[in-house]
Amino acid sequence: MKYISTRGASPAVSSARAVVDGLAPDGGLYTMSPSDMPKLDWRRLISMDYYSIAAEIISALLPDFSRDEARDLTGRAYNGKFPSADIAPTVPVGDKAVLELFHGPTSAFKDVALCLLPYLMKSAAEKCGDTGTITILTATSGDTGKAALEGFRDVPGIKIAVFYPRDGVSAVQKAQMVTQEGRNVHVCAVDGNFDDAQSGVKRIFGSIRGRGLSSANSINIGRLVPQVVYYFSAYASLVKSGRLLPGAPLDFCVPTGNFGDILAGYIAGEMGLPLGRLVCASNENNVLTDFLRTGTYDRRRHFCRTLSPSMDILISSNLERLLFLMSGDSALVASLMRQLADEGRYTVPSSLLEKIQRRFWAGCCDDEGTKATVARVWHSLSYLCDTHTAVAWNVAEQYEKAVPDHNPIVVLSTASPYKFPAAVLSAVGGVCGGDEFEMMSALEKTTGVPMPANLRGLRERPCLHNDCVEPSQMSAYVLDLLEDES
Repeated sequence: MKYISTRGASPAVSSARAVVDGLAPDGGLYTMSPSDMPKLDWRRLISMDYYSIAAEIISALLPDFSRDEARDLTGRAYNGKFPSADIAPTVPVGDKAVLELFHGPTSAFKDVALCLLPYLMKSAAEKCGDTGTITILTATSGDTGKAALEGFRDVPGIKIAVFYPRDGVSAVQKAQMVTQEGRNVHVCAVDGNFDDAQSGVKRIFGSIRGRGLSSANSINIGRLVPQVVYYFSAYASLVKSGRLLPGAPLDFCVPTGNFGDILAGYIAGEMGLPLGRLVCASNENNVLTDFLRTGTYDRRRHFCRTLSPSMDILISSNLERLLFLMSGDSALVASLMRQLADEGRYTVPSSLLEKIQRRFWAGCCDDEGTKATVARVWHSLSYLCDTHTAVAWNVAEQYEKAVPDHNPIVVLSTASPYKFPAAVLSAVGGVCGGDEFEMMSALEKTTGVPMPANLRGLRERPCLHNDCVEPSQMSAYVLDLLEDES
């Protein structure tokens, strides 16, 4: 199986090369042809443990890695970094199930992929015969940055630079990044929002060639593939617990901004998992909700800073992969992406929209709804969720009312509530005062829910990264980094 660009103007490459390069030369995203999507025996997979499921899926989607290699890399990536072999536990909460993706070293769902990506990338580079330094460029809306920095810290032959919106992440998220240790890590604020940072990274990929650049964002297929695994593991968990009959369809509600996490669910369904609907949950930056309901993607709207900042995104990069996988038409995708760049909007053909809507449903939740949901889930069900999970829970409730014959629903929980302590503490009725670090302690005292060990003492760690640039200065910053041989 070869990987091709969603825009059709770049040569096909091996899966290893797609992982190393991250982005196709024509600006498109690497993906397989829809006709090449591998089919797996889901009944066999759900009888396996998490590591074995991961090995099967990784070797199927990235065929340059054998099953044994994938199993070895997964073990090396996860062992000692998660509290148990159940990397992503699925727990019952009321009449729903919650897929908890925040038990890794940075308390966010990105850990599941970004603990593994450095191992995939180093192995892929060896397979491609690349001996030079790989420089990872990543834009983050909050969680990817720390997870990528932690994953790639001091990995030989790799540098990493993370760009984050200066005022667009929580104090806890910022502290996690600017205190990051490692000889090969660089962290830089961007005087703008996440879309400015992400667009800047894409421009750098387009303008700087042959310098060993790659990405740890979900534009990199090596970041996306490990996320497919936990959809299978969630299904397996519900079957094993007797909450789901084998073969029965299962719906998933996913809080998403860049569309990567929910796209992983779509790929799981295309590989054979008995999937029902994928419910796309957005905050007030509801560009995806509008698109999935109308077929028109329009980023020309007010950008909102919300209580769920990791979803404060107006340009959802991975939607491009979905358009290609559902249409198989790279010329159409290239045309739509040109329209988005030039005009700020596009509209998909009605036939494609109908196909998308058969698999996806969408809703959104504002900040007031988010706080009310955190409070309701805590006080009625004794489950403490972060603001992004609350958006998903709220939209799942909207979906249940709109689609009475829905399937059982799994809500994806993408971060620890301690990453957004001010909003969560306020929502549950705690006394807010001081900075976010003091509110982390207050949240623990108020709820009795233990604070993740990796977040304790964060306030006392020294700030190691103070760089800040305008979006127009990002290329110069990266060129300086590339010239620095230290």
